[in-house]
Amino acid sequence: MHKITLMFAFCALALPPIVAVAEDDADALERKAQGRKISQQFAAQLKAALQTAMQNGGPVAAIDVCKDEAPRIASALSRSTGASVRRTSLKYRNPGNAPDEWEADALRAMAQAAGANAPAEAFTIDPVRGSRYLRAIPTQPVCLVCHGEVLADDVAAAIDEHYPHDIARGYSVGDIRGAFSIRWPIAPEDDTLDDSD
Repeated sequence: MHKITLMFAFCALALPPIVAVAEDDADALERKAQGRKISQQFAAQLKAALQTAMQNGGPVAAIDVCKDEAPRIASALSRSTGASVRRTSLKYRNPGNAPDEWEADALRAMAQAAGANAPAEAFTIDPVRGSRYLRAIPTQPVCLVCHGEVLADDVAAAIDEHYPHDIARGYSVGDIRGAFSIRWPIAPEDDTLDDSD
């Protein structure tokens, strides 16, 4: 149980952001706070599902949670918040989770700064793509069961079966394994407002 708790210690990180937000930009600060909240909800729900799977079926059952439950959590959060919510990584297990250019740049910056003073989040407001928020998922000891250099035969076989294009192995404790990614699209200006109320 102690190892499972370690897996999600990243939820408590409160390190400096990669992209600073002006203290007088209330809208940007609010959007960044929303990103933090959504990523924490994602982490908490995924943690609960993984803990149950690990207790009931071990690491192979946890692989099923990442394959099936994590996308459901992301989809539900996307619907409830109006944002696009997902996980991404430079070394992804599912090619559908490959990072876009902004995510990749932020992940590389986080990886280069990995350690005690590594940034845990990135935020930007892009005039074309909308507001973007990324929260790092650092590798904890229990993560190595499925993401380390050497995997148990049954774990490796399950990963190979579900993820034939997997490149999410070879991590060490402290590496940035990926991130929760939240994007809000630019809302089109509404020219059809009726002021006759």
